[in-house]
Amino acid sequence: MTCFSAVLHMKTYTNTGNKDTRSGFGAGLTELGQKNENVVALCADLTGSLKMNEFAKNHPNRFFQVGIAEANMMGMAAGMTIGGKIPFTGTFANFSTGRVYDQIRQSIAYSDKNVKICASHSGLTLGEDGATHQILEDIGLMKMLPGMTVINTCDYNQTKAATLAVAQHHGPVYLRFGRPKVANFTPENGEFQIGKAVHLQEGKDVTIVATGHLVWEALEAAKELHEKGISAEVINIHTIKPLDEQAIIKSVQKTGAIVTAEEHNYLGGLGESVARTLALHQPTPQEFVATNDTFGESGTPAQLLEKYGLNAKNIALKAQKVIARK
Repeated sequence: MTCFSAVLHMKTYTNTGNKDTRSGFGAGLTELGQKNENVVALCADLTGSLKMNEFAKNHPNRFFQVGIAEANMMGMAAGMTIGGKIPFTGTFANFSTGRVYDQIRQSIAYSDKNVKICASHSGLTLGEDGATHQILEDIGLMKMLPGMTVINTCDYNQTKAATLAVAQHHGPVYLRFGRPKVANFTPENGEFQIGKAVHLQEGKDVTIVATGHLVWEALEAAKELHEKGISAEVINIHTIKPLDEQAIIKSVQKTGAIVTAEEHNYLGGLGESVARTLALHQPTPQEFVATNDTFGESGTPAQLLEKYGLNAKNIALKAQKVIARK
């Protein structure tokens, strides 16, 4: 039986202008270049796409264009850490993970090397380049590596803040971001705490935890639900590993239902990490917004998000479905 509690005040967020998250990475890397002489950057023939141009221009002796040789790039980065450098590698998410998994596992994760693996053009929103360049399993690949921190940012401001934060964190990091322009709504120059969820909206009826591009969609879904008399709590999970389990448990203890939303396969992603947490500590009805064990295809980002249900409309539908399961 469905039972909606009293609706809380709806907090509103302002989109200050659509911006691509990869540019947030570029801005953060540029700032790091000025602040920390140990920061070095490596790129696999995609300097413009990764927005690493300014770093390369300002610090030519600390920028290494390795060409289309991603495996070599990971080995070089691992070696640089031995001399105290903090290497940031840059290429598409598909080439940052699937193409070089052996090198990451053996040369970086196994020996706890301080490499920052920075991956753009993740998920479906790579768009027209199609399934061979899109990757929907990278979070799963990376979170299973012992000691690997996995971060998936939601907008330009948060990506810039995360880039600055990971330079201060010792150990391997996978930083995931994207190509399309998306809503920019988090605070400028805001603090980024690795492993600490961000509560965006208080609610009583259902918890929505989202990551990456779907955080804004979760906020839009909360508006739709508010109009139906449903109070949704929205949490931005920017760090998938280590997961802020306490934030999730505390929220579902109040709401009794949860929806996870991500631009990733439902197998191996945020939703699966949340399900494990709930199974161990707080069994709770859960619904997933993610791709359903499939490859992507060619299309505009908007078309693909609509086809695969990675949008506010489907998040709201899944929220109503999970509430009915209480």
